[in-house]
Amino acid sequence: MIKTLRQLWRSVGFRLAFYYGLLVAITMLAALAIVYMQTVGVLQQRMVRQVATSMQQLMVRYDARGAGGVAGEIANALSDGRNSDNEIYLLTDREGRKLAGNLDQVPSEAPDAGDGVHRRVVRAGQTVIAYLVMRTLPDGGLLAVGHDLRDQESIESLVASASAAAGIVAVLLLIGGTFVFRQELERSVGAVRRTAARIAAGELQERVAHSGQEGQEDEFALLEHDINAMLDRIQSLMDGVRHVSNTIAHNLRTPLTRVLVRLRAVEGGLGVEAPQREAVATAIRELEELAVVFEKLLQIAEVEAGARRQQFAPVALHVIADDVAELYEAVAEMQGIALLREPADMAVALGDRDLLAGAAANLLDNALKYAANGRTGATVRIGTHTVDGRAQLFVQDDGPGIPPSEYERIGVRFHRLDRSTPGHGLGLASVQAVVALHGGRLQFGDAKPGLRACIDLPMAHD
Repeated sequence: MIKTLRQLWRSVGFRLAFYYGLLVAITMLAALAIVYMQTVGVLQQRMVRQVATSMQQLMVRYDARGAGGVAGEIANALSDGRNSDNEIYLLTDREGRKLAGNLDQVPSEAPDAGDGVHRRVVRAGQTVIAYLVMRTLPDGGLLAVGHDLRDQESIESLVASASAAAGIVAVLLLIGGTFVFRQELERSVGAVRRTAARIAAGELQERVAHSGQEGQEDEFALLEHDINAMLDRIQSLMDGVRHVSNTIAHNLRTPLTRVLVRLRAVEGGLGVEAPQREAVATAIRELEELAVVFEKLLQIAEVEAGARRQQFAPVALHVIADDVAELYEAVAEMQGIALLREPADMAVALGDRDLLAGAAANLLDNALKYAANGRTGATVRIGTHTVDGRAQLFVQDDGPGIPPSEYERIGVRFHRLDRSTPGHGLGLASVQAVVALHGGRLQFGDAKPGLRACIDLPMAHD
């Protein structure tokens, strides 16, 4: 439950909807609170005025006709049928004997004259809460005028219940509105995000589906139109660059092949002691390396274009690791390097077996090349396992390694850390392209000592 809420809170749409709904709910609750206070306040003020007016009238009657006049007035008020259920009166003499009224006993803790208080009183045998104003008369008696609060409490309870019900409805609307708003936002933004993910995976022809109606385009529909226009422009530029690079590679590869054939023919016609033989051999080697560079550039271009994505199928990375380790076992032995196959857990990913095998071979070839570093007794490990639903193939050596600051630059075409070692700087670039085609990650880490290179791919599901 907590994990689900955290995932929801990461959504901008959910947070915006929640804040907006919370603002609406607070506004509604504030309005209900004002209505409640105004309703209850009006009732209380009306009651206080009625009690004060009754007390004033009775005091005037006392001044005119004494306690007897007040007792007669109280009797008339209780018998006139107006508010008789709520009116409270009590008149006592100086000894506390009841002269008139509807209270069974004198209220305790009589306040100062003129102060209105809430007291528990006994009326007709029942204990009720009442609002009372009590005065001590000149003859020592007590006059109390009040109002039974049971009806008012019922009204207050009714208003409070209605406010609570409205508050619950507001909260439900907040929750429902939040999810509806988030779903609507997710519908529009999700299409853009999914399209961006597919394009990042190499499907450059993908475009955001149009969601607006003709003539009724909202902000998201306009955004989708602009994004599609941007993607069209990007694809046009990339196609142009790819066409130029591929054309250059193709057009140069054929002349290079012809030159190599002619140079080999010339080399074969030269005598062993001919002074030109070494120069011709050197030119052949240089041209062969240049041909290899062009071939690798074409392979990388093909991979980045996603041309082989349709051939994806479940691939056993542990079998690839076994084959690559067996292939390089003799090379490692010649260099005095211990090549270990560990761990050898099962790991199955969705991909192209030949591309992944080539990537694994590139990593192992680099590890063997740099692990020895002019010394014997080095160790290189190639292993496979699964971690958190991901299939991983890694190659680890105990060589000098590289600084962590260089991790981000590994895989850049023609970038080489060690210029003294033969190479073209395209091996890891091709690995990077293959891993990206498979929707995975090429990760590097410090093996302490040495470097750990890991191909991390989504697992294949049945």
